[in-house]
Amino acid sequence: MARRNTKKQIFTNVEVLDAAAKGKTVAKAPDGRVIFLPNAVPGDIVDVQTFKKRKSYFEGKATVFHKLSDKRTTPECEHFGVCGGCKWQDMGYEHQLYYKQNEVTNNLTRIGHLELPEVTPILPSAEQYFYRNKMEFSFSDARWLTLEEVQSDRDLGDRNALGFHIPGMWDKILDIKKCHLQADPSNAIRNAVRDFSIKNELEFFNTRNQTGLLRTMMIRTSSTGDIMVVIQFFKEDVAKRELLLNYVAETFPEITSLQYIINEKANDTIYDQDVICFKGEDHIFEEMEGLKFKINAKSFYQTNSNQAYELYKLTREFADLKGDELVYDLYTGTGTIAQFVSKKAKKVVGVEAVPDAISAAKENAERNNITNCEFFVGDMKNVFNQEFINTHGQPDVIITDPPRDGMHKDVVQQILNIAPQKIVYVSCNSATQARDLELMKDIYNITKVQAVDMFPQTHHVENIVLLEKK
Repeated sequence: MARRNTKKQIFTNVEVLDAAAKGKTVAKAPDGRVIFLPNAVPGDIVDVQTFKKRKSYFEGKATVFHKLSDKRTTPECEHFGVCGGCKWQDMGYEHQLYYKQNEVTNNLTRIGHLELPEVTPILPSAEQYFYRNKMEFSFSDARWLTLEEVQSDRDLGDRNALGFHIPGMWDKILDIKKCHLQADPSNAIRNAVRDFSIKNELEFFNTRNQTGLLRTMMIRTSSTGDIMVVIQFFKEDVAKRELLLNYVAETFPEITSLQYIINEKANDTIYDQDVICFKGEDHIFEEMEGLKFKINAKSFYQTNSNQAYELYKLTREFADLKGDELVYDLYTGTGTIAQFVSKKAKKVVGVEAVPDAISAAKENAERNNITNCEFFVGDMKNVFNQEFINTHGQPDVIITDPPRDGMHKDVVQQILNIAPQKIVYVSCNSATQARDLELMKDIYNITKVQAVDMFPQTHHVENIVLLEKK
């Protein structure tokens, strides 16, 4: 097999032209090939050093900036450029919105070959920082070192860190001093836990060697004022575990749910682990239009609470329910959309593959005194079949909010077999959404498109499409 040409090349005075997928930007090499860059803004004029060469494109990095784009702004976070969490912090928010809207439109027209109505402008997020209700941090005894630290001959002290994985490096953690994604007391809790653990010689985890005590910490906040903290330990050490948990409980009495996990397996995922309540409740609550949603450590809930409300309002508006419709809510999760639209519908049937999510959906519906929602668990492509339709009725409207991979082709075909009057398709990945919509275009017209910015400072964007039967 011939070796790929990985020889580095340098291109000078290259103009950065556009934004691309996954937060990268696009320039053109002298031979016309595309160059993908992770560290530039459209409008910059830069020198580029490539590190990957393919038949139709290069991947590189801007090394010299001859002219800075007028789309630039000063990043708020001191960790920007090292932490990979907010790649667009150096781009003005109005420009972020433009490129997100552009990506949605391009994906629908180029991937899906779809005819679109006039596209409604993207809905901005009211909060551009401190908007997340959930953050997960990792402990490490191998803190990521800056180039200056690597080149210095001074004593670097302890190497412990509590923060985020360096992009592409599974065993290196950037120690975070202040994160601009989650509101207080998130930063105060994280910094206090790190400092207390170092002072009391609690061992931070080593991913390569699978040693140490402290693995991860999750902080969840809610619009009701509830706060959940979940600390994951690699092994049980009652004295050290209680020392830390008691300190957290005493230092932050506003925490309403303090929990822990003992996870001895190789990875950090908690969905197969027991979560043990140390103090307070084993859950928190989120609220929306008087509806209360119980959230535990493993629950999925949109991570931007305020913008989730706007997303759900638009979904309900697109469905335009009159009160006599049977609605199917596919990929219902914990049933938030189903319950949110239920007062406008005759009945809502939710389907979801995760048993715990369906249990939560049923519990939340009962708590909210909602009697016209039913929830069923199963793999969508298997459970959503003609027998299911015969049992639960022919839907007038389908709302679907699948994961990033989109809908299985069998699910799309079953929707086409049912052929409801309306489909509201909510997506966190307009590329897979476009793929699915192309399969429906012979039967449905797209009559509304609305992007919603759930994640400022990142390239991620949600999109809602209304399809109406021809």
